[in-house]
Amino acid sequence: MPWELALAVDPAAPQPIFLQIARALADDIRRGRLRAGAELPGSRALARSLSVHRNTVLAAYRELAAEGWIEASAARGTFVSAELPAPSPRRFARRAAARAEVPARLGFDLGATSLRRVHIPPPGTLRMTGGLPDMRLVPTAALARAYRRALHAGSNRLLDYADPRGDERLRAALAAMLSAVRGLAAGPESVLVTRGSQMALDLVSRALIAPGDAVAVESYGYRPAWEALRLAGARLLPLPVDAAGLSVDALSELAERERLRAVYVTPHHQYPTTAVLAPGRRIALLELCRARRIAILEDDYDHEFHYDGRPVLPLASADTAGVVVYIGTLSKILAPGLRIGFVVAPEPLIERLSLHRTFVDRQGDHAVERAVAELLEDGEVQRHAQRARRAYRARRDLLVASLRARLPDALDFAVPAGGMALWAKVDAAIDTDAWAERALARKVAFSAGRRFAFDGKKRPYLRLGFAALDEREIRDAVERMVEAL
Repeated sequence: MPWELALAVDPAAPQPIFLQIARALADDIRRGRLRAGAELPGSRALARSLSVHRNTVLAAYRELAAEGWIEASAARGTFVSAELPAPSPRRFARRAAARAEVPARLGFDLGATSLRRVHIPPPGTLRMTGGLPDMRLVPTAALARAYRRALHAGSNRLLDYADPRGDERLRAALAAMLSAVRGLAAGPESVLVTRGSQMALDLVSRALIAPGDAVAVESYGYRPAWEALRLAGARLLPLPVDAAGLSVDALSELAERERLRAVYVTPHHQYPTTAVLAPGRRIALLELCRARRIAILEDDYDHEFHYDGRPVLPLASADTAGVVVYIGTLSKILAPGLRIGFVVAPEPLIERLSLHRTFVDRQGDHAVERAVAELLEDGEVQRHAQRARRAYRARRDLLVASLRARLPDALDFAVPAGGMALWAKVDAAIDTDAWAERALARKVAFSAGRRFAFDGKKRPYLRLGFAALDEREIRDAVERMVEAL
């Protein structure tokens, strides 16, 4: 042979033996030890020298040939390719300076922005921010099995370009779930699957809002939704919120003065106050928007988690005029990292949204969507939601008891009928921002009222999430709150 055989294989290594052989030969070619045109040993000879099966060597040679490192001829043998893969690129000009790093400064104007970075608490922090689910309860084993089955049954089709509306089986499964549980009577043609509810809000904003359009929002609310609307050019107008939810009377008065394009609401568990929109207000809201042709953007982000009494059906369940655009997510039921959100709306809007989706993201992860569809079809998602609901209710009750025992004079609150967080009024003598900052230093994170106020000014409120923490962690978090105060 024109080169000295010096390969070694390790049966205990995690990499398959055929890949060990292929990588070793490719490295020799890359270093120049095996030059272009050099003959390689026959498969039988190499298999004997390495004490492996001939098929293992043949698999290694096939891998190298597929990557372009070698050329095989039935008559002549196996040789190092004359043209090797991945050659070093040449400079496009002699005078072009070599770049050692990404430039620290821009060579063009970036422009101003009102967007703010979302801060994530450091590892080990007890997170009471927002309505986070407990990742430890997610049925990961069932999800993994469903994902493997989806890839096996779908072959490569689920990895190809596909329908921007989402996997057909997932759209059908979501439509069935929404019809059975939330009264939406939707079909798969009325459903668009998105990468989480934030993408749904972004697509709806792009499709409906023109620069300068007036959109009404709740004065305490979900800032990422406001930013999605603003990025589409919306002019946001805040409306008051009380214990019965959004003030529809205030909306009616606003509609007399402004030509409203849409109103964004969280009627089931108002974000962040958890108030449930009263039945009379629901009827009045639907009638007002029908009469004035105002779109209702209904964000139903945690419908499954209602503990006291029966959950209230969405506005969309009673919408016969086609004014409600219903936005939901599986982030709270399963996990945010799966990025499964959805929009339910009349077909003309779904078609418009799918066009926008094509140019923004093209499509979602259809393999993951198929796996989640199987979990919905098998009832695993519904069973998990029931288990989580029982756990979260117990955690809500424990947080309520702990706060009343340890911080009775600092906080005043009503027990939320549903949701994954508690909204509490803080004693006027306490600086909520300073409390939250000192608490973070003790590795417990919660949100001060300023974060949810439309004007961004300080408010005497806290939002305390309980779903992501177990019983021991809830007690520990409350003690850290006491120490910080």
